[in-house]
Amino acid sequence: MKKAIFLDRDGVLNEVLSHRVKFVNRPEELYLLEGAAEAVAELSTAGYEVFVVTNQGGVGLGFLKEKRLHEIHDRMVEMVKEHGGHIKEVAYCPHKPKEGCECRKPNEGMLLDLARRHEIDLTSSVMVGDHERDIEAGKKAGCKTVFIGNDETSADEKAPTLKSAVPLILHLLDS
Repeated sequence: MKKAIFLDRDGVLNEVLSHRVKFVNRPEELYLLEGAAEAVAELSTAGYEVFVVTNQGGVGLGFLKEKRLHEIHDRMVEMVKEHGGHIKEVAYCPHKPKEGCECRKPNEGMLLDLARRHEIDLTSSVMVGDHERDIEAGKKAGCKTVFIGNDETSADEKAPTLKSAVPLILHLLDS
C-alpha cells in the first residue's frame, strides 16, 4: 500500500471566483494559482502520487458537459506537467449538489474509490482542500488533512497556498 496526496481543484490548484473567472467552464478559463504547478512538481519529485478530487456539480446542473470537463482536466494536467509535476488521475463528482450521492465531498466516495483502484493506504495519505467539506471528506476516509486559506478549520495543518503547504504535506506523509 502506498501513500498519496489528494488535492481539491478549484481554489487549491486553479483560480475560481477571481477577477479573471467565476467558474471554469472552458479549458481556456483555467488559470493555475501562482506556485501550484511547482508545488505538484515538488510533491511528485518527492515520490508521491498526486490525485485531484473535485466536485463538479455544473455537470449535473447542465452548465457543463462531461466532454468539456475532460478537456479542462487535460489542460490542467498538461499545465502541471510543463512544470515537472504529475497528476496520476482526476476524479470528479458530476452530481447536483443536493443529489445525495456518495462521491460528492464532504462524502469520502472519490477517495475510497481511488484508494481501492490504486492500492493507497488512506491513513498514511493527505487530503488538501480550501473548504471544510474537503477536510471532512479526508477525515471520513482516514486521511491527514491540510487546509488552504485563512479561515478557521478542523484540518491537521493550514497554509495560505498549496506552494507554502508543501513542507507541511511532506511532514504529514513522513509522520
